Amino acid sequence: MTSEITLFVNPAAGRGRGARAAQPAARALRDVGFSVRTVLGEDAADALVRARRAVDGGTGALLAVGGDGMISLALQAVAGTPTPLGVIAVGTGNDFARTLGLPLRDPARAGALAGAALKAGSTRTIDLGRAGGRWFGTILASGFDSRVNDRGNRMRLPLGRFTYDLAIVAELAALRPIPYRITLDGGPVREIEATLVAVGNGPAYGGGMRMCAGAALDDGLLDVTVVGPCSRTTLLRVFPRVYRGTHLGHRLVTAHRVRSVTLEAPGITGYADGERLGPLPLTAECVPGAVRVLVPLDAPGE
Repeated sequence: MTSEITLFVNPAAGRGRGARAAQPAARALRDVGFSVRTVLGEDAADALVRARRAVDGGTGALLAVGGDGMISLALQAVAGTPTPLGVIAVGTGNDFARTLGLPLRDPARAGALAGAALKAGSTRTIDLGRAGGRWFGTILASGFDSRVNDRGNRMRLPLGRFTYDLAIVAELAALRPIPYRITLDGGPVREIEATLVAVGNGPAYGGGMRMCAGAALDDGLLDVTVVGPCSRTTLLRVFPRVYRGTHLGHRLVTAHRVRSVTLEAPGITGYADGERLGPLPLTAECVPGAVRVLVPLDAPGE
């Protein structure tokens, strides 16, 4: 293993925490003997080119500093390669790091643990989802949740987290069933109406919402959660249960475990790891053992 590793930094993550977090993380890594170089990029596309260049050049590891969006970008560079991914989670949601039992918003500790894992050769090989030509580590969203993302992205006021809350209120007012065509593992097409369909490589998105609570990162399968048609009152009553994962027991919720799923629905956009994939139809598949992640030996995981 080369002693040079790469920090992949999003300076805007967590309202500027990304840029601030890079320094203590780099210091912790240098303290245990690693040479650290930083990759920024003028935008996401440029950053990805630079990250892939580092991976192709033989960097010992690519450490993503930011939130789930930055980790998602890093996955595009390391998936399918022997280069391990490290996570310095300083974003808003941090669902990928939380699932792996890694530190949240503690860059010095995260950097130290990543350095120790590199020294010990401690990695965990996990699955990834793939849809629309893009890798994802957490959940592919479609339906009510992706409409909230669409609406939030259209809002121009700098309201931070309140933008998402306002988007939820607006979408609740417009709530209506969505006609889906779903194909599980290449089987017959199922025509249903649903409020949303989520496809999970991991259990959570949105900062701890365990929409696909049963999903495991290393079982070779995707968990598909279908929330059937419901009223605003029912959705608001069931929604808090998502943080505990107990919504899966509700009569309107069904779950499937598959290797691949195709989703079709008019006017619906798919988002994975919070990033826009594009309009449905989309086919998502599980790719077993797609990436190695740096984890300390005692990380609790899911």
